[in-house]
Amino acid sequence: MKERIAGTGRIWKIGGIGVAALAAATLFWSQTGAEAQPGLLPYTDAKIVARGAEVYKGFCASCHGARLEGQKNWRERDAEGYLPAPPHDESGHTWHHPDKQLLALTWHGTAQLVGGGYISRMPGFKDTLSPDDVVAVLAYIKSTWPDAVIEQHNTINAQAGN
Repeated sequence: MKERIAGTGRIWKIGGIGVAALAAATLFWSQTGAEAQPGLLPYTDAKIVARGAEVYKGFCASCHGARLEGQKNWRERDAEGYLPAPPHDESGHTWHHPDKQLLALTWHGTAQLVGGGYISRMPGFKDTLSPDDVVAVLAYIKSTWPDAVIEQHNTINAQAGN
């Protein structure tokens, strides 16, 4: 019985994270001047992708890797309890999340979005980058994925109502 209750709590927490992410994403999109279609990253726009590559190099590559490869053992917490930065290439889980959730995570940071004392080294960039820069970085990341992964990600977006 205790296992079931513990599992139920985890489901509620995951559901709460999803609701918080969607709420934050809605707020993000309603307050930005981003020219991307709501919920869709302009990953085929060469100018935006090039801008995203530059911003990524300056603000993201130090943790997520110059080639989006992430840090070693990114699925295992370190001695301080933090998860290393995950890869943003097709081997990671970035593409498992709809665009709005990715935007909210990047804008607010993981710990703020998850809440409940969750610890993360992933900062929010709302005080550092413009909304257009965040969109450009995510468009750049998506532009590097193989076509099959992009198709799967587009399906995830459609299912999420993006």
